[in-house]
Amino acid sequence: MKYLRRALKYLLQISLIFVVIMAVLMLSGMVSKDVTVAFRNGWTSILYILGLFAVMSFAYPFFGYGKRIIRVGGDPAELWPLIDEAMQARGYVPASETEEGRCYHLSSPLNRAARMWEDCITITPVLGGFQAEGLVRDLSRVVMSIDHKINNYGN
Repeated sequence: MKYLRRALKYLLQISLIFVVIMAVLMLSGMVSKDVTVAFRNGWTSILYILGLFAVMSFAYPFFGYGKRIIRVGGDPAELWPLIDEAMQARGYVPASETEEGRCYHLSSPLNRAARMWEDCITITPVLGGFQAEGLVRDLSRVVMSIDHKINNYGN
């Protein structure tokens, strides 16, 4: 269900961006306001474009979300304060806590809206460290920040 919700959000976002760009072009006079003139095949072209947007938006959650392992030793209960510090340094605040792990989301409402409120990074203890799950583009930076906060690497 989460996958379908994310895909529909991306379809809505991509379609909205397309409509805004086309409206600006049409209102500025760069493109004809008549759809049959602006597009080679008229409304059929718009249906093809929306179909392409649907395929892209249904594929994006598969590639855009992932999991990463943070290798650390020690008791997870002792490491949570360091994880909280690293997440706060990256602009994340705790959202919820369960017995499996913790969920963090961005503190900035503007950044949350830009990610369509799909900005949650969930960190759960696993054997040999922690597992972080969330948006891949944010996950890399967060995992690196946590790794450098917990593992000293001789510094």
